[in-house]
Amino acid sequence: MTQLPKIIKTKSSVNQTMTVQVMDEYGDMMEKEIACEHPLTVYLNWIEVVTLMTLGERPSALVLGYLKNQGFIEDINAIESLIIDWETNSAAVITKENTDGLEKKLGKKTVTSGCGQGTMFGNVMKKLEGITLPQPQIPQSKLYGLLESLTHHNETYKAAGAVHGCAVCKDTDILSFVEDVGRHNAVDTLAGEMWLKGETGEDKIFYTTGRLTSEMVIKVAQMGIPVLLSRSGATQMGYELAQKLGITMVARAKGHRFQVYNGKENLILDVKGENNQSPANKKHIGGNA
Repeated sequence: MTQLPKIIKTKSSVNQTMTVQVMDEYGDMMEKEIACEHPLTVYLNWIEVVTLMTLGERPSALVLGYLKNQGFIEDINAIESLIIDWETNSAAVITKENTDGLEKKLGKKTVTSGCGQGTMFGNVMKKLEGITLPQPQIPQSKLYGLLESLTHHNETYKAAGAVHGCAVCKDTDILSFVEDVGRHNAVDTLAGEMWLKGETGEDKIFYTTGRLTSEMVIKVAQMGIPVLLSRSGATQMGYELAQKLGITMVARAKGHRFQVYNGKENLILDVKGENNQSPANKKHIGGNA
């Protein structure tokens, strides 16, 4: 008979979404809901294992599923307790299984970097303390030109789907574009290329097809790139880190549409005429005709 572990939660839930103010391509402000991203550092018998970035909807199941799938725990009956503490963003699993050698195993394990309370991940954020990124002015016309240039890439995605694309750009030029099954792999590839070439990021724009999560913002800041552009949306932690690090964040960018989540003062709305009139203004003008 299966004996389920004792699950203790110091706080029953965390927010799933939050409301932020964004500027659209017309210069109008609007409210948008973005998904909340919570770091949850997992400890197994008081040894730090990983920090998972999650909505936090079902944290107990997430933690147990991760530990099972990674081969850290074989028998659920051996688990004595699971403590979810959202005050410290941590999950502590106590088990009767022998976890000797766990630290050595973790030393060989590749984990996704994040920015939770754990030491191995907190160090990433500490390295970014005091970072100062330039604040380039971006003409709307050049943004449109870059988006047009990007439509000619994504060859693997067009043929097979199931991949993400990332690019390092300058003005309307695409300096390097790469596709991979994960956006994290794609951004790391571009970071490695820049490093090998001795290139700096202060005059660059980073584009991704993926969500603007905390990890994406952190990696772009590490590359020294001040502008982050995506055809997808943003998460709460990505948004807050962009504010903290001074990254201009433009999401939902496709064709002549975009939404500026951070750094709206850096966008120069230089596209005039009918195409840059907000729906409200168009309706007002039409009503007077």
